[in-house]
Amino acid sequence: MKRRVVLALLAASCVAAVALGATVATHMLRSRQQADSTPRVYAEIRWEALIPPDWDPMKRFLASNKGVMDDSDANGQRLMRAIWDHAPTVDAMDERDIRLTGYVVPLEESEGELKEFLLVPYFGACIHSPPPPANQIVEVRATRPVSGVQSMDIVSVSGRLSVSRGESSMGTTGYRIDASLVEATAAH
Repeated sequence: MKRRVVLALLAASCVAAVALGATVATHMLRSRQQADSTPRVYAEIRWEALIPPDWDPMKRFLASNKGVMDDSDANGQRLMRAIWDHAPTVDAMDERDIRLTGYVVPLEESEGELKEFLLVPYFGACIHSPPPPANQIVEVRATRPVSGVQSMDIVSVSGRLSVSRGESSMGTTGYRIDASLVEATAAH
């Protein structure tokens, strides 16, 4: 009988110790979470969300070009480029935590790792064709260098979006993402 009481007390002590340990561990985890910032939630957006709904680049082009559109006209090409480089952005997107999928156009690469690149909505943008409007080019600055990603790979970028006009050799940007996560994807 004494043996059963001792075993019961021992078992109760073990349960109490485990419960106490779990309580301490939970408290430590909560304290650590409170010390860290709250985990971010990234809203998945589409490229259309970066274009003001009332923006019509062709309206200004046709008004300035007297309704005549000729792809070989240098003045028409310069005018369209100016309209696209000054494409308006959506102020409501500033300082939002988002996730956006697009194609990679490398800017700053070192030893196979990207530190900075452009994210564009379609294959060949900025490389094989004229750059899209500024509101469709996003400069990405990775918090950690990204490896295994090459030009025109499809990636999903999660981070804080800023309305920020910039210039690069590949085009004018209307936005910047300070990326906390860059993931290669299979399809766009």
